[in-house]
Amino acid sequence: MLDWIIPHPTGIEVPSGSFWIDPSRPVPRAVITHGHADHARGGHGEVIATPETLAIMEARFGPQAGARPLSYGDTVRLGAVDVTLAPAGHVLGSAQAVMDHKGVRVVASGDFKRRLDPTCEPFRLVPCDVWITEATFGLPVFVHPETRGEIAKVIDALAAEPDRCVLIGAYALGKAQRVIAELRRAGWERPIYVHGAMMRLCNLYRDLGVDLGELRPATGGNKAEMAGQVVIAPPSALGDRWSRRLPDPITAMASGWMRVRQRARQRGVELPLIISDHADWGELTDTIAELRPREVWVTHGREEALVRWCQLNQIRARALELVGREDDDD
Repeated sequence: MLDWIIPHPTGIEVPSGSFWIDPSRPVPRAVITHGHADHARGGHGEVIATPETLAIMEARFGPQAGARPLSYGDTVRLGAVDVTLAPAGHVLGSAQAVMDHKGVRVVASGDFKRRLDPTCEPFRLVPCDVWITEATFGLPVFVHPETRGEIAKVIDALAAEPDRCVLIGAYALGKAQRVIAELRRAGWERPIYVHGAMMRLCNLYRDLGVDLGELRPATGGNKAEMAGQVVIAPPSALGDRWSRRLPDPITAMASGWMRVRQRARQRGVELPLIISDHADWGELTDTIAELRPREVWVTHGREEALVRWCQLNQIRARALELVGREDDDD
């Protein structure tokens, strides 16, 4: 059935359309699902992605030769394959690649989530014959709580200890902006202090229409000024010398991996925030149950458990074991 799409360790090749999906090496033509560096890399001859993803790639990697924007719902014919992008709900501009050829529809979801995210378009279910999915949190133990409750932990911690600040480790693209937007939605109107490494992407989000409220560079603040405030930084900065300028920070981290207590302890996290930009086990299995595809391909993550679940539910499944996919900081 699928002689026109070929998985490789370095990405998914579609020879009938002369393109690759999220290749880990430069190719003549690439369809990119979103801007995270394990999916989007520079050096391709032509790049097809949403306008937001192309803007993110330019901000991270410099101008992209052959950039070809494709908005959600629009279709382009590449060779003999019709390609449409649908929202994936992962980060701003993230997309599912919907491919139609020879009467068969294949949907490569990239990374996705089903939870509401004020910084990006919500995931859209696209019926298909073959569903290509991640399985970052593909184990039954991973059940992400409601985001509102996790954000409330930050506000409650500052109310209990107003002389301290909360330092939140968050991935620079997507997670940081989502945490800021969720704080705003919870009623946090004070300035939020941001590590310098994040400011450019936060400004880009604002340029692309995502309201983040007042942001201030954390580097220029003093301890008295940042007492009782929220500071957001890359996870790598949590234990760095940089953090010593902060007023006795309550160290937090926003990640689906905070469900695993050992990971929180290893990072010295005082306030784990289980906030993920990936689908949890229930969202993965519910999505497959709703789609009921003929076959499921699992790109990376906890492949074996999800493949087994599919088999138990009479759905053919296989693990692709793509290389270069990262999930350390979610």
